[in-house]
Amino acid sequence: MSEPKKQNYLQGAAIRAAGVVIMKILGAIYKIPLGNILGDTGYAYFLTAYNIYGVFLTVATAGLPVALSRMIAEANTMNRPNQVRRTFSVAWRTFFVIGAVCTLIMALFPTALAGMLNNPGAESSILALSPAVLLVCLASAYRGYCQGHENMTPTTVGQVLEVLAKVAAGLALAWYLLRVSGDLKTASAGAIFGVTVGSVVALGYMFYCKRRYYGSGREGSDTPESRRRILGTLLRVAIPITLGSSVLSLINLIDTGLCMGRLQDAAGFTEQAATELFGVYGKAQTLYNLPASFITPLTISVVPAISAAMALGRRHDAARIAEDSMRIAVVLALPMGAGLSILSAPIMSTVYPGSNEQGPALLAIMGAASFFVCMALMTNAILQAGGNEKYPIYSMVAGGVVKIAVNWVLVANPAINILGAPIGTLACYAVMCAMNFVFLIRRLPERPSLARILLRPAAATAAMGLAAWAGYGLGSGLLGEGGMATALAMLAAIGVAVVVYLVLVIALRAITRDDMRLIPKGEKLARILHIK
Repeated sequence: MSEPKKQNYLQGAAIRAAGVVIMKILGAIYKIPLGNILGDTGYAYFLTAYNIYGVFLTVATAGLPVALSRMIAEANTMNRPNQVRRTFSVAWRTFFVIGAVCTLIMALFPTALAGMLNNPGAESSILALSPAVLLVCLASAYRGYCQGHENMTPTTVGQVLEVLAKVAAGLALAWYLLRVSGDLKTASAGAIFGVTVGSVVALGYMFYCKRRYYGSGREGSDTPESRRRILGTLLRVAIPITLGSSVLSLINLIDTGLCMGRLQDAAGFTEQAATELFGVYGKAQTLYNLPASFITPLTISVVPAISAAMALGRRHDAARIAEDSMRIAVVLALPMGAGLSILSAPIMSTVYPGSNEQGPALLAIMGAASFFVCMALMTNAILQAGGNEKYPIYSMVAGGVVKIAVNWVLVANPAINILGAPIGTLACYAVMCAMNFVFLIRRLPERPSLARILLRPAAATAAMGLAAWAGYGLGSGLLGEGGMATALAMLAAIGVAVVVYLVLVIALRAITRDDMRLIPKGEKLARILHIK
């Protein structure tokens, strides 16, 4: 079967973004009811296991898929099909070995890992999640291959299927095991086993796509590099990216242990109270991660686009893609972060009724932090795509040091307690963004304009935020108190805010017709919206 048509980087991002919308809806169906089924304490067990899994997953998959997609994009650009085939072969074996090692560590030492994070109740959840690392690792090899061919559709469909399976298996097991055993630890393990089930489905689908669209790869006349040389290149690109990404995963892991430890040892909370506080912090994190999930598709699409431009010597095109991507990231991330902060109280009371009273304050701080998370992701991707993998490591280490220091001091203060954790996150990512932007100024052939990137989206967001605040105040005043009234007032405020923001983004030309041309059916949409 012939290969599917390539997509430019924003078309690829649009396909991934559509998938993300579906995945986030399904994710909400998974995590929101799950948080209410397990409660703050049970959700803390779930989150502890998931943070450990995140570290191993990052080690196994953070750098290798990016390196693979970049190497395949470069080989395709130079019309070297034999190089493409051998690169994938070497990468697949590498993914397998690393994934197997990480899975074995989780499977053999769940008690020790849970104890390290001061949350021994998470042991069974860690064990239930261990097979997922190897499965996701292998699926990521196929994703990197397809992304290197500038085809984002298999990745998107595969991840949607993965989430569907995770939702169905995870919720069913959590509900059933809690009903049968009444034990939150067992129910948490059942819930998180849904991730493993979803990983099996994703791997099967990605294998099918690779065989259907690309087979074993087309024959060519080029002479591929040796396997040792390819492995060396793969690791040389992947290791700095993995180290940089691992810093953040390790920080999240340290954050888990540090928060639990400081709340008990320094702030004077009992283990049960500390677990409850960490659980509501985890629930707020579920919502705070939403903006970043919409930026990730753009970062994935930017890597092969910039890599291909650099391979052809088109450095000015690479710089233009970089600035456009940052501007579009701001247009998407800034209003979402502002909305989470401004409407934090009704959001938490609607989504997680009966949860700890610290929830709204946690989400308000994390909403502000989410913008910096999105921009850190984008600037990391641009630096990595341009062959500057070492620079994100510097910024991540600096941000990590700030995060740990702020957490250590603030979480230990009984008056601040768990609120110190999101304050540390905000400081961490703000430092990373500032450092990354300085690196981009030095490494890109054309200096990105901070004014072009920020000013117009910021003006539109300020007006949107005012509209959301006023809309919710008016709606709650008219509808009165109660869960349903709060939810309706919140939805009305969000609707008003979206309309105000869209009108201002178009009026201020934060998005241009040139941007819309790069999106499927964007030219037609630009005419309808009168975008110039």
